[in-house]
Amino acid sequence: MDELRVKEILKKDLLFSDNSIKKIDIFINFLLDFNNRYNLISKNTVKSIWFRHILDSAQITRFIDSYKIKNIADLGSGAGFPGIILALFDKNDGFHVKLYEKSAVKRVFLSKIKEKLDLKYVDIEKNVYDNEISEELIVCRAFKKLPEIMKISREIIKKPHKLIILKGKDAQSEINNISLGSNYSYKLESSITDSDSKIIIIEAKQNE
Repeated sequence: MDELRVKEILKKDLLFSDNSIKKIDIFINFLLDFNNRYNLISKNTVKSIWFRHILDSAQITRFIDSYKIKNIADLGSGAGFPGIILALFDKNDGFHVKLYEKSAVKRVFLSKIKEKLDLKYVDIEKNVYDNEISEELIVCRAFKKLPEIMKISREIIKKPHKLIILKGKDAQSEINNISLGSNYSYKLESSITDSDSKIIIIEAKQNE
């Protein structure tokens, strides 16, 4: 899928504004320049960046009620996927996004793109384990295995929250191999960028 088609989906189906899409263009150019010096994303995915990274991240907005949810935590944000893309979604005044990234190089990049795009409602943190996570929505893309994500959910996040986790074809078997417990419910949604991949959506009640 080419850039023009992805932009069409972003605008017509996912309701990204023209201004948001222009900022995504700036983000991509800055990322690719930075990527020439530091390996932020695989060079094998550069030519398909609009499809492999932008659309894959943006599709999360299908499952977010932007009237109710305003605060998002992106665990293991890397080069800003999906956190920066969600921060550029400006429907209903957009989101306040906190990016957690342990890599110093990637945090430098995230800080620079935050400044370049004037993303006032983006915060950057080093370690998810050193912070109290208070956001009502947690997103993960290429972060950790599901048991570790659920450990974070149980031990660090005390308030009710929602998790949206982008996973591959083994999403169901990963869920089958863990015990979610009575505080959690889940559903699987299909990815629009890979017919074999799934998106795990977990609702977490109040942790004790």
